[in-house]
Amino acid sequence: MSELPDELWRQILEIGVKSCDFTYRDLCCISISSRRLRRLSDDECLWSHLLSSDYPSSSSSFSSSDASSKFLYKLRLERDRYKKAEKHRRAVFRKNNQIKAHFKRLEELEEGLMEETKKLTRTLTELSNLRTVSHREASVALRVWQPEVIRARQRQIVEQCSVSVDSRSRTLDMELKLCELQISISRKALKAEKRRLDVAKEELASLKYHPLKYYHRFVDSSSSEPGIKRRSEDVINSQVKQLRSS
Repeated sequence: MSELPDELWRQILEIGVKSCDFTYRDLCCISISSRRLRRLSDDECLWSHLLSSDYPSSSSSFSSSDASSKFLYKLRLERDRYKKAEKHRRAVFRKNNQIKAHFKRLEELEEGLMEETKKLTRTLTELSNLRTVSHREASVALRVWQPEVIRARQRQIVEQCSVSVDSRSRTLDMELKLCELQISISRKALKAEKRRLDVAKEELASLKYHPLKYYHRFVDSSSSEPGIKRRSEDVINSQVKQLRSS
């Protein structure tokens, strides 16, 4: 490698960049292999071609700037990383809100199911009392000594007999069927909502596993790794304005 002249190495790098096989990552990897390749990989022509091919709008905006093409490429790359990190953060936030909405909906469905179950139990109890206690048996039972609680319940049944037992029984049968139908609908809705919640949780896990590890300088605000400097969007924009005004 040391026997090859710089001009030949420069031509090799230019061919690699211009053929769209080399990316900025490849140049960075080459630059850390030796001091000589670091000097050659910093060539203005290489980074100028990468800047014009990857960010054509930036190359035209900064054409009159005195900054190096490598610096401009790095600036634009960091801006894109920041935008992607913000987009990813917003997607995670929306998915978290969606999961909270699913949990709230599940609570509402469970409360409605409990209410319908209680209503069904009351209807079954009343229907059972009507079927087991006839009007005559209840009126006779009032003249027989029994505990006050039982007598009060039987008196209530007798008072309700102003409507015929058969008519009340048919009404309760209809209420019973309606409760069963409502419970069935609530259970199906509850099952579907749990399924949607599971899907949302899987999507959230997939979002958090998104390969944005090299964006952690923007995403993880609590990171304390040495040597990592997080730049805000305002700082980047101010640098862009300075370059354009120069």
